[in-house]
Amino acid sequence: MWGQLFELPGPDTLPLQTRLRQAVVQAILAGRLTEGAALPSSRELARVLGLSRNTVTAAFQLLVDEGFLRAHARSGMTVAAGRGIARVDPALAGRTGASIETPAASGPGGKPVVRLATTAAPDWSARVRRSLAKAHRLGKPADWRDAPYPFIYGQHDPALFPVEEFRECCARSLARAHLPQWAPDLDSEDVPELVEEIRQRVLPARGVFALAEEILITVGAQQAFHLLAETLLDDQTRLGFEEPGYPHARNAFALRRPQWVPLALDGHGLQVDALPALDYLFVTPSHQSPTTTTLPLERRERLLALAQSRDMVIIEDDYEAENLHTGSPMPALKSLDRSGRVVYIGSLAKSVAPALRLGFIVGPRALVAELRGVRHAVVRHPSAFLQHAYALFLSLGHHESHARRVNQALRLRMAACLDGLQRHLPQMACIPPQGGASLWVRAPDWVDGGELAAMAQRHGVLIEPGDAFFAAPPYPCPYFRLRLSSIGVERVDPGLAALARALAELARARGRPADGH
Repeated sequence: MWGQLFELPGPDTLPLQTRLRQAVVQAILAGRLTEGAALPSSRELARVLGLSRNTVTAAFQLLVDEGFLRAHARSGMTVAAGRGIARVDPALAGRTGASIETPAASGPGGKPVVRLATTAAPDWSARVRRSLAKAHRLGKPADWRDAPYPFIYGQHDPALFPVEEFRECCARSLARAHLPQWAPDLDSEDVPELVEEIRQRVLPARGVFALAEEILITVGAQQAFHLLAETLLDDQTRLGFEEPGYPHARNAFALRRPQWVPLALDGHGLQVDALPALDYLFVTPSHQSPTTTTLPLERRERLLALAQSRDMVIIEDDYEAENLHTGSPMPALKSLDRSGRVVYIGSLAKSVAPALRLGFIVGPRALVAELRGVRHAVVRHPSAFLQHAYALFLSLGHHESHARRVNQALRLRMAACLDGLQRHLPQMACIPPQGGASLWVRAPDWVDGGELAAMAQRHGVLIEPGDAFFAAPPYPCPYFRLRLSSIGVERVDPGLAALARALAELARARGRPADGH
């Protein structure tokens, strides 16, 4: 019985003592162990579960300290009073109202009969005013970790994650001396140490200099898009957006229904001289998403001149600016701005682990003050603990050293990918990027990237169909993206060989030549 009741939960990467504590707590909270129930002795439980007695004794003592168990001299452990969860009677769950029948239909003794009545649920499809349910977005299957060749977005490589360095910073932030720096409610402010690290270390590397009051921390770049949309856009705003462009930014802006103006690209990025009249322009000049092109310096200067002459504001997403494969970094568009017309969006944690969700906005102080108020209405501020820990991560040099390791790994993966495409998929075309973690690939015109992705998944290969990046994707859409952030260099070549087999299978299904041309 005890073996079933205290079956240790996963994951098995947790210490045995922690897993035993979880098993006991879950049994108490689920009502399987009630108040006053006796637990087996530490010796007996250790024998049943195959654990050391010291492990069981230590787990029991911590549960006593936390108030889940009560120790009795010479009589062992029992469940402490007041533990467990009060639960709603299942017979009443889901009922939304009650009706009282008239006396003519009353029960024995003339007492009214009370019967619970249900009411119709709201029609949410008619109530929702801004839906993104059908919006194009980058996705991945739930079991993507089981795929041998994941060329997909938004994942980190566990082999590159700086476990010890990040753990050190989190532990230091949890020291009692540091609690006053992040534990109190910051209201609408940010952790000053992180703002200073961004101001003095991160931004100068991109040629950007800003005051503290010109910087706002966000829950990743995605929240930055949302805050700007809420603050600046409405259905009368003309917003220029690269086509193809970054779908997550497009979806955030779409909530305010601006007047979309698709902007043409060429082999050097945005075609600046073809710009129409705009109120705002969203651009990814460092590594254009998704084509990876870098906007040349002369185009950047021309773009800023146009913004000044046309009273236009530029929203710069400095996408993957840290990931460089060759040469020196191009200065950020914001670094060339002399009139305050560029609002800059940066991401701190993308190269470490995207799930950390740390980004920032740099803009004129009047705008940042407005954005701070909007952010406060939604989340108050991003996690102060995470801000403080990442400030330490930056101040100790871990961010820079990690970026160097990531860049070295990406250079090797990119070289392997370019070589593998040439050998296994010579009919595919791509421009070698100056940096970033992905390749934008054009297939033959008959190939649809979505159909190729579905076929490739059957061969263990996950790729990103290109249609997600277009506001109005063509069909067939012969583009797809190969992301290299979460696939080891040793898997790149066999992954591309498997993708070639998927293309050949798709060609046979379409009656095309076996080589896929």
